[in-house]
Amino acid sequence: MDTLHSGPDTIYDVLGVGFGPSNLALAIAVEEHNAAVPAAERLHAGFLERQPRFGWHRGMLIDDATMQVSFLKDLVTMRNPASEFSFLCYLRDKDRLVDFLNQKTLFPLRVEFHEYFEWAAARLPHLVEYSSEVLAVEPVMAEDGEIRWFDVISADPGNPGGTIVRRARNVSVATGLEPHLPPGTILSDRVWHNSELVPRVAELAGSGRPIRRALVLGAGQSAAEAAAYLHRTFPHTEVCAVFAKYGYTPADDSPFANRIFDPEAVDIYYNSPAGVKQSLFDYHRGTNYSVVDMELIQELYQTAYREKVAGRERLRFLNISRIREVFERDDRLDVSVEYLPTGEREILTADVLVHATGYRPRDIGTVLGEAAKLCLRDEEDAVRVGRDHRVQLAPMVSAGIYLQGGTEHTHGLTSTLLSTTAVRAGEIRDSLLAHRAHAPAVPLAAGRAWA
Repeated sequence: MDTLHSGPDTIYDVLGVGFGPSNLALAIAVEEHNAAVPAAERLHAGFLERQPRFGWHRGMLIDDATMQVSFLKDLVTMRNPASEFSFLCYLRDKDRLVDFLNQKTLFPLRVEFHEYFEWAAARLPHLVEYSSEVLAVEPVMAEDGEIRWFDVISADPGNPGGTIVRRARNVSVATGLEPHLPPGTILSDRVWHNSELVPRVAELAGSGRPIRRALVLGAGQSAAEAAAYLHRTFPHTEVCAVFAKYGYTPADDSPFANRIFDPEAVDIYYNSPAGVKQSLFDYHRGTNYSVVDMELIQELYQTAYREKVAGRERLRFLNISRIREVFERDDRLDVSVEYLPTGEREILTADVLVHATGYRPRDIGTVLGEAAKLCLRDEEDAVRVGRDHRVQLAPMVSAGIYLQGGTEHTHGLTSTLLSTTAVRAGEIRDSLLAHRAHAPAVPLAAGRAWA
């Protein structure tokens, strides 16, 4: 059933594409604004999500995994510490506030933080339509030739094969990241990305199929977590971690390094010359990319050492190595692993290969379709984005596109992380209000800019 309004007489101030943490934070910022102002000053917002319900990295919700960001960097606190959508309010609502405080930790369980997101999303059912994949975003031209709106076309959840068209002055794109795989990778029931870890492992455990050896490719946090999870879930399985490094690199979460995630660091990064941006990114990539929490590194090392003492090594680290070829047989995988210092190759027979090879932003052209042609690009062919996260568009366009994610080249390391989600939501909301103040009060007759 269509819970968001559609039709030619309804124009949204903003339609969100995707309803993960970023657009959820924006929805809350809009909701709090609307509750504090007269009806005429409210923002008309809606959000479209292709999943049937709220979900955020469900495949990596390992039962004992903790967040790598403080609970104070939730959906609202950095923007509005008094918000009733905070993680602490969620804990109070669930009658766990005192219990959580007694743990003396800033880092909740990942499962719990996901439940917090679900709790917040459940309070805004009037703003979101689930099972509504956005299929196209088409520019709409007014009589004077100005592109003033976008028509957002999405799947109709109540009519398989049908579509719904909604018109908006702005769109907020927050479609998250997509799994990155080595070139030529063919996925199967034996070869998968770590984003599917938890359901795939549950399926294997329930099948009764013997898992003699599992390989995990990658050297980051997800790879280390996958290796540890497979090792403890399948007590008779050999787990081999394959990576090109000599060993796992500890994440730099020291106080000074963490300042790269401060809201003011976004201003500094945005206003810096291109060379300085690149230097800052290179200097501080160890805060997030291909690094592992020191506690998990120590746990894996100690496990491997205990097994060495006992004479039964189930956890192996194939360092300075790469997977060169994968041959899928009827009952197994034959994986060619090259030891880089010598070039020597070994064929490992395995039952499972997990690619913990990271994520990348979704292509804006895939998400926006025709509307992407309006985006201005820099000399590196990257989309030009203003400090307020609004894409710079062609001169005849007054409609707006906001990006939440995919802006590391302009806004720095926090682009795809939770650290500044709350602050960014407030900045986008304020930008929407500022641009609406200059918009025409009465819509002109309009038509699609492209057929």
